[in-house]
Amino acid sequence: MDIIIDNSASLPIYEQLRNQIRDQIINDVLAYDEQLPSIRVLAKDLSISIMTVKKAYDALETEGFIVTRQGKGSFVAEKNENVAREILQKEIEAHMEAVVAIAQDYGIDKKEIVAMLDIFFGGE
Repeated sequence: MDIIIDNSASLPIYEQLRNQIRDQIINDVLAYDEQLPSIRVLAKDLSISIMTVKKAYDALETEGFIVTRQGKGSFVAEKNENVAREILQKEIEAHMEAVVAIAQDYGIDKKEIVAMLDIFFGGE
């Protein structure tokens, strides 16, 4: 599992960790029932607090991405395509909100934005 923590980022470390693990699960880098490193091991490997890793793991469990088995550790949960799709849609919506705000700031209308989208999707 590859995790890169940016201590200078504005995003809290637990969210960086949660997002990267979540993305690896969504993109099938981490497979169903694969065991994650223990909280202590991951905290040591990343040189971060145990509580930070616990907070990230708790969030992932709440979101349904991992399950914790008493005495055995944390494992990748069965993939819920609806949850994964919802998360990706929220991410796209956030980017679209930014695009709309920029377009409005510069007087670019909806037709121009739609035309740009058509180009990105391979249309003309």
